[in-house]
Amino acid sequence: MAGIRVFVSGVGGELGTQIAMLLEDEPWVGSLAGIDADPPRRRFRRTTFHRIHPDEHDKTVETVIDFDPHVLVHVGVWEPDSRAKPDLAAHLTDRAALSVLGAAAECRSLEHVIVRSGIQIYGAGPGSLTRPDETAPLLPTSAWGHTVAEIERTASSVAARVGVGVGAVRLASVIGPHVPSPLGRVLRLPAVPYNVVGDPSFAVIRQNDAARAIVAAASRRLDGPVNVVAPQSVTVRQAAHRGRRVAIPTFGPQWPVARRMCHLAGAPVPDHVAEILLHGRLADNGRMRELLGVVPEQTTPEVIDDLYGWPSVIRRPARKQVA
Repeated sequence: MAGIRVFVSGVGGELGTQIAMLLEDEPWVGSLAGIDADPPRRRFRRTTFHRIHPDEHDKTVETVIDFDPHVLVHVGVWEPDSRAKPDLAAHLTDRAALSVLGAAAECRSLEHVIVRSGIQIYGAGPGSLTRPDETAPLLPTSAWGHTVAEIERTASSVAARVGVGVGAVRLASVIGPHVPSPLGRVLRLPAVPYNVVGDPSFAVIRQNDAARAIVAAASRRLDGPVNVVAPQSVTVRQAAHRGRRVAIPTFGPQWPVARRMCHLAGAPVPDHVAEILLHGRLADNGRMRELLGVVPEQTTPEVIDDLYGWPSVIRRPARKQVA
């Protein structure tokens, strides 16, 4: 497979940057290029970066078609309240998917597509399973869940039209240094609301484990979905205690007030994060090793402990001018 051309969308984000850097070390990868609205925070050795905004449809299409990839890795998605407010995040994600995946359909050399998805696709409403596997029905109940479901549908439509394979890596909430995670922001607040009625469990994934999984999916030409979730789980109350935060018991009509207070404290709570606080979020990762050949290096409790170990921002007053 040496000499395979790989194109990565969303390469400017922390996850996309790590994916590109891992691909640079893969012996089967030949030419490597990426696109994003924001520049990567690290220096690439052999990835050609194109800074293009998702609204620049024609420029995106031209760039992808000119590169003519064999493998497209699409991680150009905006989680609500991560890098953008929910409405803007949905707009950017939709524009990027239509442009990048649509352009890939015109590439003569295209052989495979890998897309970032999420376990939010299974939903948290009546009929949703507590620990769904890849065969569970898709019943998204949040904006983010509907977004990743639409990405999978678009990618599958493109793949079927041009006769190539498509894999969907369904990630748990991604947490890690420099990752703009809305869940991570809530858990790092001095006081964290939790569902006093049930305090259900949730699982996450460290960003480096998520990157390794997506690179493995590209290398193995994953065909179909796979859940990528760190082993073990915690409840919101347990997570708050691990971080020496105050766990605030919350129920019923108190939740809108709690979400508003979190927002005012600098940690907006989009609906998919609210679902975690209220209902938990788990998924069966039993096929991860079989399909990808990798397993997460960190458990959910370890990822949460690391979250609380990151230094906080210390604001220092400006120096006084000396005459």
